[in-house]
Parts: sequence; C-alpha cells; structure tokens
Amino acid sequence: MSTTYQVIARKWRPQTFDDVVGQDHVVRTLKNAISRGRIAHAYLFVGPRGTGKTSTARIFAKALNCTGGPNADFDVNDPACVAIAEGSHLDVIEIDGASNNGVDQVRDLRDTVRYAPAQGKFKVYIIDEVHMLSAQAFNALLKTLEEPPAHVKFVFATTDPQKVLPTIISRCQRFDLKPIPNELIVGRLKKIAAEEKIKVTDAALACIARLADGGMRDAQSIFDQMISFCGAEISEPDVLDVYGLVAADKIAELAAALAAGDHQKIVALVDDCDAAGRDLVRLLIDLQAVVRGALLDAIAKGGRSEALGGGPMTTEQITRMLDGLREGEGSVKLGLAEKINFEVTLLKAVEASRARAIDSLIKELAALADEAPTGAGDGEKKKG
Repeated sequence: MSTTYQVIARKWRPQTFDDVVGQDHVVRTLKNAISRGRIAHAYLFVGPRGTGKTSTARIFAKALNCTGGPNADFDVNDPACVAIAEGSHLDVIEIDGASNNGVDQVRDLRDTVRYAPAQGKFKVYIIDEVHMLSAQAFNALLKTLEEPPAHVKFVFATTDPQKVLPTIISRCQRFDLKPIPNELIVGRLKKIAAEEKIKVTDAALACIARLADGGMRDAQSIFDQMISFCGAEISEPDVLDVYGLVAADKIAELAAALAAGDHQKIVALVDDCDAAGRDLVRLLIDLQAVVRGALLDAIAKGGRSEALGGGPMTTEQITRMLDGLREGEGSVKLGLAEKINFEVTLLKAVEASRARAIDSLIKELAALADEAPTGAGDGEKKKG
C-alpha cells in the first residue's frame, strides 16, 4: 500500500519569501534586488544547518523563473513554481557538492551553461554544500563564475565558508543566515501544531526550540518525532524524557546553587539528574546559557546582577564562573567518568567565581593607598 505521508520538515518547507523565518535581512535584500532589476550572477548563502539556505535558494529560483518574472511576489500555484518545488523544472538544476565534487562534473556544468533556458527566463544552478568541491573543481568553475552568460545564475550554499576558495567568494554576493531565535521557532511550531491538530504545551515547545540550537529543520524533525512518540498531545515531561533534557526550573535551581556556592546542593542536584538519566553535556550547555544571561544582565545594570538567584554577583565573578564552565566542557564530553567530570567542572566554576583577579586586587590596594593618611611619611621627610 502506497503512503503519501510527508515529514513535517518537508511538508512545511518555506515556499515563498514570506515563509522564511528569522532571515529578514536576506529576504529584504533579495526582494529589493529582484524589484529593482539588480540581480547578481552568483550568490553564496552561508549559515548553520537548518536555517533556510537551500529553501531560500529555491524560492529565489521561483522568483526568477515564475510566469511573467522575475517577480518576488510570485504565485506558489504557478506551474513553473510548482515544478521548481517538485524538482522537475528543466532550468533549475540542484547539485549536491558532496557527490559531484570532481573536476569532470564541473566541466560538464561549464559546457551546459552555454545552452539557453528550456522553460524559464534563467538557468539557475543551486550547488549545496559547495565547500565539498575539490580545489581542481573550484578552479574549473572560476572563469564561468566570473563571466557567465546573461541567462545563468549561480546560488551556492555552505555550512563551512572557510573551505570555499577566496577567489570563489569574491565573485559572489554573500549572505550570512543566522541561527533562528527560539521565540521564532516556537511561533512557527505553534502554527504547525494548529494546522496538524496537535495539542502541545508552551513549555514543550520551548524545550524543542532549546534542543534545535537555532535550526528550524531540526526543530521540525524533533516535533515530528514527538508526535510519533506521544500522539496528538505533547507535554514538557515527554520531551524531557525522550531527549534527556533537564527542566528549566531545575537548571535555574542549579544556577542558584552555583551562585550561592552551595556545594552540597550542587552535588545533590547532579545526583538527581544523573539518576533520572539526563544528558549532562546538554545540561552543561543549558547552564552556560543561563549564566551568560546573568552576565548580560550584570553588564546592563552597571556591573552587578542577582539574575542567578543565589545572591548578587559582579561582572567579574560571573565571567569567571562562565569561563570555568566552558573550560570543563571538553572533559565532560570526552572523559570516561562523565558525572565526576561534570561535578568537578561545577565546583571549579564556583571556586573560580570566588577567586579575585590579581589586577583587580592591585587596583583596590592602590586605591586604598591613595586614600590612606600620609602624615607620618611627610613628617619623616621634613625631619630628614
């Protein structure tokens, strides 16, 4: 029996510029370029996974090759746009850079760009993971990329721009796509849940967004998995159990224990999390995010914050705590005794936050020395 089921990440893939979430700077620039007739011959989309690089490239291809285009506000039901969305349009060629990374494939591409478009106004080449091309393949592409025929547009996408030759980058307009903020991910998931008739709590959506690390596709895949696990109702404990996350209130409790220097409570909380099978590496990352929030709060308030809940802390103390948590990340991830390494990392971070920087001590001593009475010293000078 054939099935027509589509995973949420594919079903809810952005189809128009207005569907793209969290990349307003990219969308605005591309729409302006199309409306003003300033369409470049090559674009490079850079950003973490799941932030919309390939989806934006396809939408751009639709805007270029829609009926009566180029038009940024195209109709998604236009036959040309439908064909591009389905991958059957003759003039929009998607190439996987990882699989077609040899010089021979690029030479074939270089030969085909000369032919006029068969259906649309432009031939659009979308090369995903372009950093996977070999050096020889890049060099074979250079001349074509510098002076392509007027009917050809290149759109490259990569998660690793450092591996792309500078000579390629200099021939492209570069767009950096950012990790998507959690609140935008939650908003998008709420819309999907309403359409899919899934009942999900705000706390559960916040957990999914936290897990996604700024990637909309990751968030949608996690949401899909949670639907398979829970059915039509999803709550925060379900997400915590499936992915080994620690609840936000427990993270806040641990952060407060760190700020208060309560060693016993720190060890007890770690015991609870470990016994419940929680992911300690993930807990460390989440804890760093909470401490960073307190650091920003301290900076905004002139050098002191009570955001961690364990008493007032200075910017220096919070910075040292965050540095201690960051330094222990490697040992928690790669060490054999994860729980022990995690406990040691937390206790070291507490001690680091209570230590004083030598330069700040020198400044304080100098200030005290300036304020101290100098009568005795002046008398000795007069006597001498």
